[in-house]
Amino acid sequence: MESYDVIIVGGGAAGLSAALLLGRARRNVLVCDAGKPRNWASNALRGYLSRDGMPPAELLETARQELRQYPSVRLIGDTVTGAWPRGDRFEVLLANNGRMQARKLLLATGIADELPALEGIEAFYGKSVHHCPYCDGWEHRDKAIAVYGSRNKGAKFALMMKQWSQDIVLCTDGRAPPTAETRAQLEKHGIPIRTEKIKRLEGTGAQLERIVFANGGVLPRQALFFTIGQHQRSSLFQHLGVEQGAKGGLNARWPSCQTCVPGVYVAGDASRDVQLLIVAAAEGACAALAINKALLAEDGLG
Repeated sequence: MESYDVIIVGGGAAGLSAALLLGRARRNVLVCDAGKPRNWASNALRGYLSRDGMPPAELLETARQELRQYPSVRLIGDTVTGAWPRGDRFEVLLANNGRMQARKLLLATGIADELPALEGIEAFYGKSVHHCPYCDGWEHRDKAIAVYGSRNKGAKFALMMKQWSQDIVLCTDGRAPPTAETRAQLEKHGIPIRTEKIKRLEGTGAQLERIVFANGGVLPRQALFFTIGQHQRSSLFQHLGVEQGAKGGLNARWPSCQTCVPGVYVAGDASRDVQLLIVAAAEGACAALAINKALLAEDGLG
């Protein structure tokens, strides 16, 4: 069985950032990536200093190219299907490459966004339908924007979107409306609510143009932002006994990124509330430093 100092599960910004520092520290590292990034539908990444507007795939390929100069770092395209403690090490099972083991394990597995079940959404997602205003709000500033959500969570999101446009409409799609108090807030800020069920989204190419309701009504809109939920992309944390917080993130101490399971670390969107690419990269770097420090201590060098 092949053995490494560290196995990193996930080859996004967090995982590759950790691999870079660990490689520079001459650690033997295996990065396993299933090839399913959260931002697969986006044309450009945003809010990343010096990389604003770069295609996400280009950022990942650039990072992989940089890692190839470090011979102790190995990158493979494979899915980790299981992970377990084995004495003072961890054993992982890969879908196509068998079993591997490591002294430390970093979960950089990310999260998956839950898309509204709306006819036509696939054509617009990542182009004119989005979940993150910090990532995509600027590109739709001052346009006609719909917010898809329900209850107070959807209403608060609609209020937040007023920062990017004055033309905001909350669409609940027949689900629970906000409380009377929150509805009053919406009214105060000029945000109407459409409570009808949505039949489909329509537009030209990747550009949303209108929302068609089940009752035949039509709402012209140039963009839609949604908030309905997200979930952990991988269930490995359950195999390992890593605690999950009330909001769904994996609990880890900051800045070490150490979970409640000794030797298991977590970085990136899987762990924290601030889900931005640049933050994920920073967390990966923090995790790498903590892991290397722990390995040094185990070897009597710390």
